[in-house]
Amino acid sequence: MRRRIRILSAVAGIAATSGVTAPAQAASYCVIRWENTGICQIWNEDLTHKPLEWPSHYKVVSKPFPTFSDAMALQLKMREQRSCTL
Repeated sequence: MRRRIRILSAVAGIAATSGVTAPAQAASYCVIRWENTGICQIWNEDLTHKPLEWPSHYKVVSKPFPTFSDAMALQLKMREQRSCTL
């Protein structure tokens, strides 16, 4: 019985310190378009690094979206309008 209590309290302590109870931060996504291919890609602006601009350059072609789904909807719309090749 004591062993179970120790295990449960250890699990609760790990969960509390791992950020499980912390509120999630809203991510910011945008659509970028590569110049040489016309391919549009969804990019997470919260990443610490930027896309590698070799052998092509990219341009941000959308406003920031709070969810990946919103950015995906715009990317699909741009494909239908043939603003993006893929």
